Amino acid sequence: MDCRVVVEAAVPVYDVETADEAIRIAIAKTGELLNPDLNYVEINMGSRTSPSGEELLPAFVAADEALVALELEMTVFNVEQEEHAARIARKEIGQRLENVPLTVLEVEVLPSEEEEEEQSAESDDDLIPEFDDLVDEG
Repeated sequence: MDCRVVVEAAVPVYDVETADEAIRIAIAKTGELLNPDLNYVEINMGSRTSPSGEELLPAFVAADEALVALELEMTVFNVEQEEHAARIARKEIGQRLENVPLTVLEVEVLPSEEEEEEQSAESDDDLIPEFDDLVDEG
């Protein structure tokens, strides 16, 4: 089974003045640390909310330092369980992002090629009328 795993990382950034600057630097810094070994990991801005439910920027800036929430997404192949996929993703990403806290946000089981072929065959069956149906109409 193959799984898509999303991991949240809290990336520290130094000498920044704005949240936007912190986000850009955090994404670039994370990309440098992951490449070239893990160039297949997608880096996205994380999401944060206040206790009242208000959307916040993914960066918290104080005293020219920031902590930026990023979501790192990767596909893990040939695993037995979702928990195994999560451990592999945390280990692979964690080895390159030392001293960066990681939390698994989501593990999604991807359909196998066989399942996709079955689904496309079923949908093709719906599109093409049966021969008997065509003869009965005529």
